[in-house]
Amino acid sequence: MTKVLFENHHLYYLPNFIPIIDEMRQRGGYEIFTSIPSLMESQEKDIFYSACDKLNVETVIGSDENSRIDKLIQLAFDVVVVGNVGQLNPIVHSDTLAVMVYHGIGLKQSYYNDIDQRIDLRSVESESRLDELKSHGHSNLVLTGFTKCDPLATTNVDNHINLEKFGLNPNQKTVLYAPSFYPSSLDQLIPVLGKLSFEINILIKLHNFSWYQDRYLYQSRAMEKLAREFSNIYLAPPGDYNIIPYYRMADLLVSDISSTMFEYLYLNRPVIMAECFTLRLKHRILKKRFLKKLDLKRMEGIDFAFRVDNPEDLPALIYHGLEYPSDLEKERLAAQTEYLYKSDGKASARLVDAIENKLTGASI
Repeated sequence: MTKVLFENHHLYYLPNFIPIIDEMRQRGGYEIFTSIPSLMESQEKDIFYSACDKLNVETVIGSDENSRIDKLIQLAFDVVVVGNVGQLNPIVHSDTLAVMVYHGIGLKQSYYNDIDQRIDLRSVESESRLDELKSHGHSNLVLTGFTKCDPLATTNVDNHINLEKFGLNPNQKTVLYAPSFYPSSLDQLIPVLGKLSFEINILIKLHNFSWYQDRYLYQSRAMEKLAREFSNIYLAPPGDYNIIPYYRMADLLVSDISSTMFEYLYLNRPVIMAECFTLRLKHRILKKRFLKKLDLKRMEGIDFAFRVDNPEDLPALIYHGLEYPSDLEKERLAAQTEYLYKSDGKASARLVDAIENKLTGASI
């Protein structure tokens, strides 16, 4: 049996790993474990443990972070899969295969900076990103597609039942709002969301940090207030850590610099990119320093989404997108290949193939 650990730096990394876990289970021959740092918020850890229990995956837990790491070291995994470098080095042995499945594919430079020489295999979601990483001098790359999105090609969800469960009208069009935590469009769009017609359902799926990090708690509190005030607005609770089921329920996505814009391309449905950000004072003063954190080349190349920088223009753009969903379809289909490689639901299979080849010494 090949012993595998999926190390989750945060709860929201788990959706990237679930399709890989399912693929390994289907093949057999794998003993699978998960873990999350002891330093995380207790509510976040509890949701993680519950999710792993439902997945029937054994979770490694310590009384504190040192004891957790000690347990991981003692288990001596053959493969360790991570979503960022995090605690990678303390928990891998010299003969452990270290695999990176990066947790997002958005517009931040961290994709290129969160690298460690100890990574033996890095899953890459697109040819353009593969070429970019190679130009930065990185190797041990495997072109797979984005594992998190595999269920969008393989899972059939009855959206009407889900919408009724949320108290929404299944006969109405549905908009999904999925902002990043920073920089976020949320601050400027809060007053606008309530102005949308009651003939439209609004699903709000916040970033994990909006629930668990003190700096961003105001975001979830503001959205809770909004959902209480408007019957056509549903806020996904923190326990719904996986956004994938919400994609299928939505006819249109509104986001900002989040990875969700690229993930949603899988479904070839309209996307609106809200470019109304409120920057912190230090970033307003030192804007060049802030811009260095973004992948400006990728941001400027986005042509598959409607772009809005004035919050008051958002409702009209949403109505247009819902009425004319074929607008920008050609650009979205081209972007599927550009940013997701293949929308066939087999990214995890390609990655596990690469892992098995590495373990056996075969060429990839």
